[in-house]
Formats: sequence, C-alpha cells, structure tokens
Amino acid sequence: MEKIKLISVGKLKEKYLQEATSEYAKRLLPYCHLQMMETEDERTPEKKRQIKETLQILDKEGGRILKKRWGAEDYVIALAIQGKQMDSLSFARHLEDLSVRGKKARLLFVIGGSLGLSDSVLNRADEMLSFFPPLPFRTNLCALFYWSKFIGAIGSGVEHRIINEEFI
Repeated sequence: MEKIKLISVGKLKEKYLQEATSEYAKRLLPYCHLQMMETEDERTPEKKRQIKETLQILDKEGGRILKKRWGAEDYVIALAIQGKQMDSLSFARHLEDLSVRGKKARLLFVIGGSLGLSDSVLNRADEMLSFFPPLPFRTNLCALFYWSKFIGAIGSGVEHRIINEEFI
C-alpha cells in the first residue's frame, strides 16, 4: 500500500471544504495510507506587496513546512504553478512509475500558500508538478483540486473508477 503525505499552507476553515476533504480521504483508504498536515499561513497585506516582504512571508511559511516530519526516505513533489503540467492520466502513470521504482518509502506532496512556495522548499523537492494552468484559485480550493487528482490517479488503476475523468 502506497504511503502518501500532503502538507499544505493554510487551514481549511469552511465546513463544506472539510467535509469534501474527509470524503476524498475516505475514498482513498483502500488504495493508500494518507496523511494530511496543515501549517499556519502568514497574513498577507492587501496593499501591493514589496518583494522583500513577500520573501519574508515565503520564508516563514517555508520554515513551517520544513519543520514537518520528512526525511531522506520521502520523495517530495512540490505542487507549484511553475511545475510540469500533468493531466490525470499522466499523473496516474507517474505515480505508478514512482511506486514501481520504489526508491523512496513515501510520497510527500507540498502545497504552498497564496504566494507559492519558498526557494528552500522548492530546492528540497525532487520534482515540481502542476495540474492546472495558473488561475487565481484560493489556496484551500487548490488543496481540494489536488485531492480529486489523487483519487483519480490512484483509482485509475483499479476496476472501479472512483471519479469520472471529465470531472478531474
């Protein structure tokens, strides 16, 4: 059974998003051991951000991400706008390939906050992926999209399709 850990910046505050995430996690149980961790996000000012201020916020959030338990046995995938674009089927094949190669004990996915991920986190990542073009989605909504991608990818190799490809 695949071990997957998802670390995201920001907490799901809306009840409907929490319920959707719980439902996705429940659907994944037969296929993988999944752990989701959230870190506190930094408050970003409404006014136009200065580069120095943005870097400080990214560094604080990145520091919190790096403090979460992960090690050399983890294959780290940063989910970032600048990552390699991948559709659901390609992602499923990629996960299968990583599983077959078995070089790492666990897959660890990292989702940044509204400003993205710090250089320290990106440098630690083994690869960067993106599932959709850069659109102004709220970070919490992005986490929900990624959950649906996991279900589609992991469920694609089994007889019963969990989610129809057109909805992923």
